[in-house]
Amino acid sequence: MKKLKVAVLKETKTPPDRRVVLPPSEALEVTKRFPNVELFIQPSDIRSYKDEEYTELGLNLKEDVSDCDILLGVKEVKIDKLIPEKTYLFFSHTAKKQSYNRPLLQAFLKKKITLLDHEYLTDKNGMRLVAFGRWAGIVGAYNGLIAFGKRNNLFDLKRAKDCHDLKEMISEVEKIKLPAIKILITGGGRVAHGALETLAPLNLKIVSAEDFLTKTYDEAVICQIEPDNYTKRKDGSEFDMMHFFKNPEAYESTFKPYTKVTDFYIPCHFWDEESPVFFSKDDIREDDFKISVIADVSCDIDGPVASTIRPSTIADPFYGYIPETGTEGDAWDKNNITVMAVDNLPGELPRDASIDFGQGLIDKVFPSMFGEDVDGIVERATITKDGKLTKLFSYLQDFADGKE
Repeated sequence: MKKLKVAVLKETKTPPDRRVVLPPSEALEVTKRFPNVELFIQPSDIRSYKDEEYTELGLNLKEDVSDCDILLGVKEVKIDKLIPEKTYLFFSHTAKKQSYNRPLLQAFLKKKITLLDHEYLTDKNGMRLVAFGRWAGIVGAYNGLIAFGKRNNLFDLKRAKDCHDLKEMISEVEKIKLPAIKILITGGGRVAHGALETLAPLNLKIVSAEDFLTKTYDEAVICQIEPDNYTKRKDGSEFDMMHFFKNPEAYESTFKPYTKVTDFYIPCHFWDEESPVFFSKDDIREDDFKISVIADVSCDIDGPVASTIRPSTIADPFYGYIPETGTEGDAWDKNNITVMAVDNLPGELPRDASIDFGQGLIDKVFPSMFGEDVDGIVERATITKDGKLTKLFSYLQDFADGKE
C-alpha cells in the first residue's frame, strides 16, 4: 500500500502566527494511528514548539515538502509558497468573499490546488469539528482583565503571550481580586465558555439577567446572556432560537438596559449582518452609558458593538474609543472606552491552543482525510479542486473572476 506523504507546514503569514496544526505529541499520535501516513515537519524558527521537540520523538524534519501529497497549516500560505496540484488544509479566509484574499483564491484555481478549509470541516448537522473558539474566549477575557486592571490602577498581569502556557496564565488570574463590578458576557458557545474558564479562578458570583439589571451587589458578579435576553421579535411573537438564527432580520435589540449597569463587557457571540446591533454610537454618548472596558472577542468591525472600529494586534492589543467623536483615542483616558479587539487571540497561547486543535483533527477529521470520506467531511470542506470551484462553493465564481 502506497503511503500518503503528509507535511506539517511552517506558518508564513505576516504577522507571524506561532500556532501549529500538529504539536509534537499529536504528530507522533498521527504516525501511530494512521500507518498509511508518512509524516514530515517543516522546520520553523517562529513556531511555539521547537524543532528539537519533534526530533526528540523520532519525527522527521523536512524543508522541501514538494514531494508530499497533503500539506497541513493553520493560517493562509503565501502565494509564492503554494505548490501546484497539491492538497492543502488551512484557514483560507476566502469563502466569505474576503477581498484581501481574492488573489489567494485565484492562485488555488490557477495552480489546480485541492483546498480544504478548517472552517468548513463539519458534521452532517453543520456543526464545526475543529475550531480555536474556546481559546479566543480564554485569552480575550484575560486581556480584558489586563485592561481593567491597568485602566483602574488595580493590578498588572503578565501578557498571555509571555506565559509559557495556560497554567501560567491562570496562575496570574489567581493573584487578583476585583472590586464590586458587573461583568457581562454575550454568547453561549465555546467562545463564551472559554471566557468563563478564565474568570473561574476568581470565584465570582454568577447572576441571572433579571438580577444583573435590577440588583446591586457588594462583590463582583458575572452574567452570561444569549439572544433571548438581548433581542425580541419585531412582531411580538415568542422568541425562538432556531427562528432567530434563520431570520435574524425579524428581531430587534433589547440590549440597551445592559449598557446602563455593565462595567466590563466581553462579547463572545456569533453575529450575522442581518442581526440587530447591540448598541450604537449614539447609545454610547448617552450620559448613563456605563461600560468602560470592552474585550471584544467576537471582533465584528463596524458591527454590533459600535466601539469596535478596527481590529487590534497581539503586539498592541488596546485602543481607546472617544464617545463624542466616534474615533480612536488614548486607551487609558478615563473619558474613553478601553477596547481590546485582537482578531487572532488563540495565537497568544499557541502551545495549548495547538494541542486542542490537533487532537480535534486526529479524532474527527483525519479518519476521513486519510481514509474513506464516508461522512462527506472532506467533501464539505473542499473549496477548490482540479482548477475549479466545487459545487458547494460555486457561489464564489464571480468573486474569483473579479466581477464582484
